[in-house]
Amino acid sequence: MVYAVVRAGGRQEKVEVGTIVTMDRIQADKDGNVELTPVLLVDGEKITSDAESLAKVTVTAEVLSDLRGPKIVIQKFKNKTGYKKRQGHRQELTRVKITGIK
Repeated sequence: MVYAVVRAGGRQEKVEVGTIVTMDRIQADKDGNVELTPVLLVDGEKITSDAESLAKVTVTAEVLSDLRGPKIVIQKFKNKTGYKKRQGHRQELTRVKITGIK
């Protein structure tokens, strides 16, 4: 069983070949592929975590779609002063499918 932990935006995700991951918006190349930075590689009994060995490892993914996350409503209120503030946010996301770990 081969899997890797990759850096995806501000988080880390555990991925295998065929895994579909939703992460912060990233730009794909003209073919719709993305290369992700590995942090850890597990290949059966062998675990690779040093930077020199991980520099040789490539994790490739295919961009399936760009989407937006759920609406988050931010409300601020101060009692007896008449202060109210309402703000919304939707995170820009990308859904990718892992195609190879080499």
